[in-house]
Amino acid sequence: MLPTSEDIRQLFLLRDDVHFLNHGSFGACPRPVFEQYQRLQRELEAEPVEFLHTAIDLPARLAAARARLAGFMGCAGDEMVFVPNATTGLNIVARSLDLQPGDEILTTDQEYGAMDRMWRFLAGKTGARYVSVPLPIPLPRPEEVVERIWSAVTAQTRMLFLSHITSPTGIILPVEELIRRARRRGITTILDSAHVPGQIPCDLHALGCDFASGNWHKWLLAPKGSAFLYARRGIQELLEPLIVSWGWQSEDPGPSRFIDEQEWTGTRDPSAWLATPACLDFRAEYQWDAVCARSREMLRDTRRRVLEMTGLEPLCPPEPWLAQMATLPLPPGDAAIYQERLRREFRIQAPVLRFGERNWVRISVQGYTTEQDLEAFVAAMRAICC
Repeated sequence: MLPTSEDIRQLFLLRDDVHFLNHGSFGACPRPVFEQYQRLQRELEAEPVEFLHTAIDLPARLAAARARLAGFMGCAGDEMVFVPNATTGLNIVARSLDLQPGDEILTTDQEYGAMDRMWRFLAGKTGARYVSVPLPIPLPRPEEVVERIWSAVTAQTRMLFLSHITSPTGIILPVEELIRRARRRGITTILDSAHVPGQIPCDLHALGCDFASGNWHKWLLAPKGSAFLYARRGIQELLEPLIVSWGWQSEDPGPSRFIDEQEWTGTRDPSAWLATPACLDFRAEYQWDAVCARSREMLRDTRRRVLEMTGLEPLCPPEPWLAQMATLPLPPGDAAIYQERLRREFRIQAPVLRFGERNWVRISVQGYTTEQDLEAFVAAMRAICC
């Protein structure tokens, strides 16, 4: 029998006095996975040298964890390394690329703000151009979005950088066709997959992208500080380590220079990485695919009720754009006041943001989200918007 949302809520450490609808910003970790994480930390603290270097073969343990998670993402274990977050992974890629004056990095206006800053920083240093294509509101058909983005490709386009699922708006971009076209043109493709693992199925080999980085600690439910960087075989040599340490020109090299250079960067606690495969066990035990399907239906029903109540123009139709996140319009006004009211007056944790010169609120529905949480959100929107 499928566990109820209320039953699942008891498996998490979330506070009872907050309606937590912000899984998209910082995902919550279930108790069984968190307990495995703490066991590993205690093992590390009991004998740090053995854990990190000697009697226990840490590279082999990491390789086993990496191989299992790579299988979940449709790639090989030697095409993926652990990183602390997607921002780090994408910085490794971006700062390794040989950008020249006039080169163009093509993207959309719905990318994560930190990545916008990264590309603008690099463009300022190299003389490259960061080209952001505005997407219309409401969104048209996916085919039209593809054509709108592709129309900005020029002879100077060197990189196509896209979020598979956008952070500010929660939409699933039609990346497959864009990657296919870019590969034919010799354009390097880089995916921000921060919100992908655990929210939608993903086969990196089938997608055909060159690089991708995503978080395990969001929708896959891993402890904080667990993420991946993917680089397909044949282009891994393009990447340089952000931190040069013992993994560079190692005297005892492993089977992959890519893994040595990117994972062996100095002392760090690898417990979150080693605990992440426990997330796959948790998902299997609690029928998480079915739980996610229920979460999507709960999200769509709540979104429909709020839009009917407010009469405000939505960002997009639910199909094929949404999974377990949705961004809903708010009336004109002070976004900071809306944020404060949600948190203090209604005990709702959900981000309010400015996008396209309008106010929006983004909600995430995870397996632990209850009908009570969503009823509280509907009531808050009624008070704020009507």
